[in-house]
Amino acid sequence: MASSSSDKAETHRQKYLAMDAEERGLFNTWRRAISEYTGIGQPPSQQYERAASAAFKKDLEDCKRCEKWRNDLMQTSPLVIFMAESLKKSGYIAEPKNMPCMKCTESRSGGYSSEGVIQLCYNHIRDKGHLETTMAHEMVHAYDDKNFNLDWYNLEHHACTEIRAASLSGDCTWFQEMMRGNLGFLKHHQVCVKRRAVLSLLANPSCKSPKHAEAAVNKVFKSCFTDTRPFDEIY
Repeated sequence: MASSSSDKAETHRQKYLAMDAEERGLFNTWRRAISEYTGIGQPPSQQYERAASAAFKKDLEDCKRCEKWRNDLMQTSPLVIFMAESLKKSGYIAEPKNMPCMKCTESRSGGYSSEGVIQLCYNHIRDKGHLETTMAHEMVHAYDDKNFNLDWYNLEHHACTEIRAASLSGDCTWFQEMMRGNLGFLKHHQVCVKRRAVLSLLANPSCKSPKHAEAAVNKVFKSCFTDTRPFDEIY
């Protein structure tokens, strides 16, 4: 018959009492180290503080990593540099202060606000390549906002810039689609662009339903997909 938990506890207590002072000291040091590392044996309040501290540390590390990658990409990425130069000609200066790395509650890697801020969601960025694509995507939105007088509550306007951003940023390359688990080959780029645009439109307050989003995307797809400005062709 297996020993009860109380019998095991008593056995451990007797073994502890049988230790000399040096052995107890070593054992207590080991136990504290294990408790601090794993949280086992700590009261709920300490476990909460430990989890909160670990989460804060991870957030700080992820944010700093995002900022380092962002700064590197602004100096080394041909795609990001080209978009920054195109934006400058449009009166928008792309620089770290208006491209902050931040924690986002929504499941997205970035965003663009009508105030001209490009948000980079460090808690949803997989790697440096993913950040590069995200930056380019949001920079296309900034370009369209500055050059085409976008009405973000007009679903067709919004659909057009989402189509262009998904197509021109590298967001729909075969590799990016593979990372999402989408492995189709036939016209995969166009299919991806439409799907990504529809998903973005669903968050628009003017969008009534998925069918409403799909209709807006389909209506403007041909003209917006073939408009590759500021590129000569699809990246």
